[in-house]
Amino acid sequence: MKLMQENAVLALFACLALGYLVGRLRVGPITLGGICGVLIVSMLIGAQTVNGKHITVNNDVKNVAFALFIFSLGYIAGPGFVANLNPRGLRFGALSLMEMVVVLLMAIGITKAAGLDTGTGAGILAGSATESAVVGTAQDAISKLPGITPSQVTTMSAHVATAYSVCYLFGLISIVLLTSQIFPRLLGINLAEASHALWAKMRGGNATLDADEEASMPKLVGRTYQITKGDGVTVQTLEDSVGEHASIEGVKRGTNVLTVDPALRLMLGDRVLVVGQREAVMTAGRELGPETNAVPGLDSPMQARELVVTDKKINGKTVDTINQEYPVPTEGVYLTGVNRLGNDLPATGSTEVHIGDTLNVVGMKSKVDRFQKAFGAKVRTESADWIYIGLGICLGVLLGEIVIHLGSANLTLGTGGGCLISGLVFGWFRSTKPTFGAYPPIAAATMKDLGLAVFIAVTGLSAGPDAGPLLKKYPLLLPLSGIAMVLIPAFLGLWIGRRFLKIEKPILIGAIAGQQCSTPAITAITNTAQSSVPMIGYTITYTLSNFLLPLTGPIFVGVIGLHT
Repeated sequence: MKLMQENAVLALFACLALGYLVGRLRVGPITLGGICGVLIVSMLIGAQTVNGKHITVNNDVKNVAFALFIFSLGYIAGPGFVANLNPRGLRFGALSLMEMVVVLLMAIGITKAAGLDTGTGAGILAGSATESAVVGTAQDAISKLPGITPSQVTTMSAHVATAYSVCYLFGLISIVLLTSQIFPRLLGINLAEASHALWAKMRGGNATLDADEEASMPKLVGRTYQITKGDGVTVQTLEDSVGEHASIEGVKRGTNVLTVDPALRLMLGDRVLVVGQREAVMTAGRELGPETNAVPGLDSPMQARELVVTDKKINGKTVDTINQEYPVPTEGVYLTGVNRLGNDLPATGSTEVHIGDTLNVVGMKSKVDRFQKAFGAKVRTESADWIYIGLGICLGVLLGEIVIHLGSANLTLGTGGGCLISGLVFGWFRSTKPTFGAYPPIAAATMKDLGLAVFIAVTGLSAGPDAGPLLKKYPLLLPLSGIAMVLIPAFLGLWIGRRFLKIEKPILIGAIAGQQCSTPAITAITNTAQSSVPMIGYTITYTLSNFLLPLTGPIFVGVIGLHT
């Protein structure tokens, strides 16, 4: 302990290492997660004394880490947030908006009814919503309250962390059990069977495919056939007969390799290279003739590429709709995966494509180039553009300095809210103009996770000394608040989603986890479902709630004011 007291770097990274180790512990379907683990470990370490002094890390480290975290969070969510500003996204957004309003009103009500100080109330809000970002936005807003003393800031900030840790723990357990175990029973479904049935329906109910194949995103095969029937049929006619799931990529007549053209007529003896989904290629083969060995000159290499969607004309459209409306750019290009906000979606013909999505496509280089030119840009792996990132954070900090006076309340976004909005705008703008302002997804995700972990560790160390007294003062209020503020919005989400929004049951369960921004919950859900179908609802509400919930911190503090 003495070494940690003398060396802040050692203390900080010890909290991270031990915290993530604790976060891996599993009880049934529940794991605490790294951030909760870091907070518990750092509070325990912070409560220890060496020669009458506690282990601390300079608060400037916390502020820098939080700015990086919240900007990166907004940057990652920006493209998805803007993309969901459409009828379907706003339909799911009703759940996120309801979550924001309900937890905010409940936190204000509990704080006033129980006579809690502003810090404890803000911690209940952050923990019950299981949204770590609220800790930072609330603490930042508290520090800017008029007339507050430095000692009050320290005490209230510690109360935020302590109340957050307790409410988060009970809120986490509640949302995981509700979504993965209780809600499926209330809806009268076996989550795994319902998810698989919905997946089959979304992909058109094609029973000829294996469980790990989807008609709109085929596993590709290439086969050559010799024309013994269908003499005179055109390439276009043949491709139309098998839909968008296969294409003619080469024709050899005698010793000559012909240029493939839709109007080209195939003749007896021609050898044809057909590429596409296995079932479609086999269908084409039955109309052509026997399969042959590889033909020199027709063994054309295929290219796999990751593309980020930038064209707004396909934003919100399904894969099938895009294939139908834009047959030329999509012809001969096969979608093998869709990733949104770091989550792999069960991309099928009915899967919507949004700006900012990463598409894994396979096809001939010329056709992939054509598809890329029409709809997106290649995912780049170059180093981060710190000019762009630094400018975004600076503007976010300045935005957070703006104060709006509403009667006796002073509302300010603070550094957290300002950097969140700045990150959202900069992330969205980058997705529309991907030729500059690079912030590779892996770098943004790493900075987000590291920034939050460091922020939580420093917060926990400073909160450790005050944790014991606060827990003794409110031994029942904190856990009961955490449970109640999860149960009420979750059940409301279930009722609204089924009664008014008519959302499919597996997707609705994922959406409720998303409205709560609960990664552990969606992990438990997908494990129970043995499918990523619930992820469809989760990504939409998670994106919207990730923007809305952090704003509750400064709103709550502005409404409650300096209440000790």
